[in-house]
Amino acid sequence: MWHDRRVRNPASGIGTAKMLTRFAPSPSGPLHLGHAYSAVQAALRGGTMRLRIDDIDGTRSRDEHVDAALADLAWLGLEWEPPLWRQSKHLAAYAAALDRLMAMELAYPCFCTRADIAASMAAPHGPSGAVYPGTCRALSAQQRAAQMQEKPFAWRLDMARAAAAAGPLQAINNGAVVTFDPLPHGDVVIARKDAPASYHLASTVDDAAMGITLVVRGDDLRDATAVHLLLQRLLGLPTPAYHHHALVCGPDGQRLAKRDRPATLAALRESGVDGQELAARLRVHQLPAGYSLATGKGPSMNALLILGVVIAAGLVLVALARGLFHFTQSHQAEMDGTLKENQLMQNRMMMARVKWQAITILLLILIGIFAASA
Repeated sequence: MWHDRRVRNPASGIGTAKMLTRFAPSPSGPLHLGHAYSAVQAALRGGTMRLRIDDIDGTRSRDEHVDAALADLAWLGLEWEPPLWRQSKHLAAYAAALDRLMAMELAYPCFCTRADIAASMAAPHGPSGAVYPGTCRALSAQQRAAQMQEKPFAWRLDMARAAAAAGPLQAINNGAVVTFDPLPHGDVVIARKDAPASYHLASTVDDAAMGITLVVRGDDLRDATAVHLLLQRLLGLPTPAYHHHALVCGPDGQRLAKRDRPATLAALRESGVDGQELAARLRVHQLPAGYSLATGKGPSMNALLILGVVIAAGLVLVALARGLFHFTQSHQAEMDGTLKENQLMQNRMMMARVKWQAITILLLILIGIFAASA
């Protein structure tokens, strides 16, 4: 039932006795196996784990999902240090951080819609998708004031000015000191039109207020670290260490989402899985059959294996087709009496080569399957 997908623990060099980690799910849906893996890794690497509910998005957050998350953590046997931190209770702290960035003249209102940004031919792409082209950055104070009376707006960080003010950014990431560059992200949103803060601003302010010393999260958030380091520097907040772990992928090789019902912890619990046994296996990177680990930068091992098998099978078919063609031609020529002895010998030798090529490729497929499942 279990597959062992081992990944190195580069953060093992960081002492865990004084580490304070956190698990921060958003209550927009049920927790799944990927959340369990992240929570287990956070608890494993930190001396103490705190629990934060990222419920700043009032349109998607549901209290029933908060209750379900607490039940899931109890089922896994994971303990966390109270009190429960809810972002919706700390809006004033985010507003104060935004005011500070505005006072530094590093934030500006943005009136563009997603359609406006997508339609801009000047919009390049960065680590998190399309980079804002800076349309509203060039507006005058009078233009901004006039539009703020008429249109909804978000607040964006003037990335070029902010990065220049902050200087070089470094942090411990997966056990090594890494330099991060926030410029490729462009002018990120720090307060949304429909929420008082973006993920970047709220998470940065919360981690400091909670005293978090080690942020453990999925590899898909690795690029966001550059923005968080920048905000920490600008707001005078401490910089924690970071550990970005591999993502849990489903049988299709894609990272799990909350819509993947079979992988939810509630479904696993209902199917009779023992939560504490599951947590113990996740600590050593063992996953239920059909699931695998992959970084946020590429496909999982299952997806790579499937691609390799398809390519290898295609090579086998090409080799066999080539050999069959030459065999048919040779056989016809031999029947007609037009094939010379030396040509017949050459064709037989080529057929032997094709046969061994096909056998070699099939052996490589078997070796790849064995290595992936070891």
